[in-house]
Formats: sequence, structure tokens, C-alpha cells
Amino acid sequence: MAPEWVDEVLLRGPGAEPCLFFDEPVTRDGLRRLVRERQAALGAAGLRRGGSVAVRLAPSLELVVQLLAGWRTGARVALLDHRLTPFETDRALERLAPQVLVDAEHPVPGGPARGHYRQLARVTPRPGRPAEGPHALVQLSSGSTGPAKVIGRTAADLVAELGRYERIDGVPRAGERMVSLASPVHVLGLVGGLLHCLHAGVRLAFPERITAEGVLAAVAAGPEPTTLLGVPFHLELLGWAADPPRLPQLTGMTTGGEPVRAEVHRAFVDRYGVRLGSMYGMTEVGVIATDLSGAHRPELTPAPGLGLREADGELLVAAERSPYLDPAGAERWADGWLRTRDGGSVDPGTGRVRVRGRLDSQVSVGGLKVDLTEVEHTVAALPEVESAVVLHGSAIEAYLVLAPGGTAAAVEERLAERLAAYKRPRLLHVLERLPRTATGKPVRDRAALAAAVRRP
Repeated sequence: MAPEWVDEVLLRGPGAEPCLFFDEPVTRDGLRRLVRERQAALGAAGLRRGGSVAVRLAPSLELVVQLLAGWRTGARVALLDHRLTPFETDRALERLAPQVLVDAEHPVPGGPARGHYRQLARVTPRPGRPAEGPHALVQLSSGSTGPAKVIGRTAADLVAELGRYERIDGVPRAGERMVSLASPVHVLGLVGGLLHCLHAGVRLAFPERITAEGVLAAVAAGPEPTTLLGVPFHLELLGWAADPPRLPQLTGMTTGGEPVRAEVHRAFVDRYGVRLGSMYGMTEVGVIATDLSGAHRPELTPAPGLGLREADGELLVAAERSPYLDPAGAERWADGWLRTRDGGSVDPGTGRVRVRGRLDSQVSVGGLKVDLTEVEHTVAALPEVESAVVLHGSAIEAYLVLAPGGTAAAVEERLAERLAAYKRPRLLHVLERLPRTATGKPVRDRAALAAAVRRP
């Protein structure tokens, strides 16, 4: 697809209308001007059509314009999370070999997490390789269960996904507003947030700070019907609001990334009096299935125009080609179908899908099958526990953060009431804080969790 798709799909629209809200509103005319300026700077650094650029910036206006400028050049843009360590960044750059690197002149300041930052970009030519193949976007998988995979998507893939969003009931429409807590570096915040809003004429705002007060202030800043977009971790933040203000413009929230436990879902709906919707997807293909009203929970409706089926208890999604740009993960695609590695089923009558969790969460203990997702949800739901991850090595182990006043002994006592003996964790590891990926998912790598353990 020619680079003109950026103007035709993302940048067109009334020039004086604000489309993005950071510290100040940004009109479409202003956005188009900034993209042209950054495109000229990338060209001066040697970026050409068919070239490759890596962008490592925090959520910011600068991130948006550099991304669009790279695409408008006709180059392949790789997005790297600004929270990667120098070691992780160097390793990613070795794998991607971009011809140009765009990063920040100064690191982001410390303190509470922000929804957006002020970034000054530094554009550096590198001895890299031009793009190989038709991909416009390269992202790294979260790496929550192992090494990150290099995933490529074409401009046509992205446009097709935007077409699916247009046909999903409950997504924000022109004249409405979205407050995104999801980073635009990752697929939920990128396509479900930034690209959908630019394409559909939805006003997109980023809160100043990712705190309950900061998020609710961002909702209150505009009169339009407003949807929140985030991950289950953000529900925990909003639950900390002591006395949330009345927000008549708040119409609901959509979460993705991981399932929301039933008790968390109920608590949010009761507290804020709005719908809480769910979105299931993958970095490889974007949105797969949704229930944005929460009416069919825990079932989801497949996204329009996307093939989805179940084979031997695993969900498979249609994909014309393998999305993987190196051998990691390549075995998951064959004959036009991508293995999600998620267990699930498709109802033959309604067509709705039920996602049952990662297939690698099914383990055998003494010849009996145990679903680690069930165990993890049971542990995390205890009043003594703030958050938890459950793994299986030589035995079932739980890594958990205790709630104030909670003790490991109390957790063991409650689990004895709620889980059969063969399902119960044999080891409880108490952490000060649960390690999370850049997208907010709990890390499930045993070495990383062991390093965070405070006491067994």
C-alpha cells in the first residue's frame, strides 16, 4: 500500500478541529504540519521509501508525529517501549537493524507514571538494513511468558483492522471522546486508541498522570460522551479513588490484555455505574473478539470480517501470512491460520467465543488436570491478596503481593477452604510488587519473579 494511506485514512478531516489532547489540544491542521516537519527531518537523516526506522519514545505528541512521519515516508516503523532497559533496547536494535533511530534527548523524569510526556526527539542514522517485505509496522510481543517475538503488519493489515472497528457495536464514534490509558506503542493503545480515533474522528485524550485522580480529571475535562481504554491493571487504580466525582460524560470502559476477574468487573460497574467491556486480541492480528457492553460476559463476539475457529480446544485466527519476522514464533502459523495458544470454544448457535486461558496453564498434578488460571484467580480474589501469579514447576507455586494486614498463613487457610488439595499452591512467595510487562501484564517468567521475591 502506498504511503498516501496515511493522509487518506488517518490525517484527513476538518483542519480546525482538535483531534488529540496532550498538555494542549492539537488540531488536524497542526498535526499535519508537525508530521510534514518530522518527515523532512527523517529524510535528512537518510530515511527513504522502503527504509526502516525504530522509534523509542514515551507516550507523547512527538511519538505520534514521528510514527506518522515514518509511515508517510513509506518506511517500516518499529515501535520500542521507552521503559526497555538499555540491554533490552540494544538487543532489540540488533534484531531489527533499523537505518534510523528516533529516541529522546533526555530520559523521562521519575515519579508517578504519566499518561503522556514532553519529548524532544533525537534522530540518529545507523548502519542498518532497509525494510524486508511489505510491513509498515513492527512490534515486539510483551514477552510475559518468554522471549519477545518480532511481529510485522502491513498498512493493509492496519486499514483492515480499522474497518473491523467501524463495524463493532460500542466503539467510540465521530464526535465522541476517548481517554486512553494504554500506551500507543502497543496494539491496544495504538490501533484501538490512536489510529481508530484519528480515522473515525474521535477526540483522543491522554491523562496527565496515571492515577485515579489523574484519569478522572481527564474524563471531566471534556463534555463529550467519553470511553476509557486500558487494561485490568487500570481498574485497580480506579478502585483506589476514595470518592469518585459524578461524571455524566463517562459512558464506559473497555479493557484488553488479560481477562477481568468477575469480582473486579462487578466492583467497577457498581462503583462507577457504567458498562465495562472486554476486548480479546493479539499483537499479531489486533482485535479478535469483543463484548463492549458486558452483556454476554464471559462470551465475546468475533470481530466482523475476521475468521476464528476452534481446533482441539485451541482458538485459531485467520491470517494470510505469518506475522513473524524471525524464527521465534514462526511455527504458530500454517495454511492461513495462526495458533493463538489460547484455549477456547466457539458456540455453534450464536457464534460467540469463550476464551478459557492460556493452553500452557493446563498442568497435570498426580495425574489430575489443574487449570492454573483458575488457581490464580482464586488466589487473587482473596481479601488478603492484592495481586498474584501462579506457575507450575516441580509443584504449583504462587507469587503474590499481600494486601495490608494480609499474611501468608491466612492465605493458606483460605485456600484450604476454596481449592482441592491437589490444586493448592505448595509454595507461596511474597513480593513487594508484582513485576509487569510494558503493557501492564503480569510477568510469568520464573527467573524474573524469583528475583522479586521478598521472602518465601
